[in-house]
Amino acid sequence: MTRYIIIGAGAIGGGIGGRLAQAGRSTVLVARGEHLAALRERGMRLRSPHEDVTVPVTAVGGPDELELHADDVLVVATKSNQATAALAQWADAPVHGTAGVIGTAGDQLPVFMALNGVASEEMALRYFARVFGVCVWMPAVHLEPGEVIIRGVPISGLFHIGRVPATLTDDADRVLLAELSADWTAARFTVTLPDDVMPWKYRKLISNIANAFQALVGTNGDLDPVVAAAGAEARRVLDAAGLAYTDDADEREARSHSFTVEPVAGEPAELGGSTWQSMTRGTGNVESDYLNGEIALIANRHGLDAPINTRVASLARQAATRGQKPGEISAAELAETLGVDTQ
Repeated sequence: MTRYIIIGAGAIGGGIGGRLAQAGRSTVLVARGEHLAALRERGMRLRSPHEDVTVPVTAVGGPDELELHADDVLVVATKSNQATAALAQWADAPVHGTAGVIGTAGDQLPVFMALNGVASEEMALRYFARVFGVCVWMPAVHLEPGEVIIRGVPISGLFHIGRVPATLTDDADRVLLAELSADWTAARFTVTLPDDVMPWKYRKLISNIANAFQALVGTNGDLDPVVAAAGAEARRVLDAAGLAYTDDADEREARSHSFTVEPVAGEPAELGGSTWQSMTRGTGNVESDYLNGEIALIANRHGLDAPINTRVASLARQAATRGQKPGEISAAELAETLGVDTQ
């Protein structure tokens, strides 16, 4: 039976791992600090609009705490800015067969990159021979140790998954993806297997442009004008660079058949995305360099300009370093700083 090693048991990884464990699939959650201690002591608490359950889980702090085997699957669900360190840590871990060590995780095991942005697949290819991209649509929040809030019903999340590069897909990949799809579907997820996952990830990148704005402003004003300006800028850059992204209508259609977002008892109606969560928890770092900063990178690579996304990535970095909380500046102040006309 396939065992899923979820590296980064935060909102997405913890939600995936908790649901898989709840569905009876073999799962190991990789966490650290107070979160790891809580998982070991109590299990993973999953709070959703219609349930509040605590699921017993196996939790470790790193590859030195478990023995990897040839039928294991690694799922990286850290923030993008943490991915390289996680990949390097796990790539050289020994993989065991019936006669002893048969190689390392990097050459023996598949790795699935369930992260925002489009950079992590390239990161993974430095360390792993068999890399899969995962486009994540999952309204989940991790703020307290040992707990994930999942706001999607009746399905907890939508994932588009495929080999990267897509041209390397072979029969073994198809068998693995079919098995993973069955396991994750049983865990209350929708899994779609497109021929090429990267256009889906570039479309999600456009949506994630809003994360930094939300993290800075919170609910302190109307973000729509500045987010729209940054999104339009991102599309111009991607179009000029010749990078394909999924059509908006196809994206809306896919999500409409998967889940709706509902409130969770005891929580505010508005809960933010990954960058908002990092700022709220005061982690000291955010992944905006791989979201808005990705647009800046593509623009610079092609001799283009992306001033709004470049600037907001810088503002988010500085805010995280200072320990700034969402809402300490208003939408109007941010628009003025970015030079965006909101009239």
